[in-house]
Amino acid sequence: MTDTVENLILDLVEWVGKKERTYAVTMESWRTSCPRLPVWEDATDRGFVETRFADGRSLVGVTPAGLDFLREKRPQCYEQLRRQNQDSATESQTNNRRNEFVRSGGLKLQSRRRWQHLP
Repeated sequence: MTDTVENLILDLVEWVGKKERTYAVTMESWRTSCPRLPVWEDATDRGFVETRFADGRSLVGVTPAGLDFLREKRPQCYEQLRRQNQDSATESQTNNRRNEFVRSGGLKLQSRRRWQHLP
């Protein structure tokens, strides 16, 4: 049974790592009344996932310990999440820089895809 729970914990950590999820959605998907499959409880007790509050919502996220556990047990999944998060961070930084440049008056949006430098 331990291998089953370990694999389910890994599934939970991977699932939470792929997309921001609310606590309600996570509980709907992962809470069980079976005392032999305490996936959510074990994952939180071991510090692999955490609940935080942001923008008036309870969000569930993977902790550094959860990422370490995933890296150790499922290196390919870990690398996929790492790349996905790097791509998201890079895209977010690019959008922030572009928006700041536009706000400062450096560019004018002519259409959805074309930017023109202002004189």
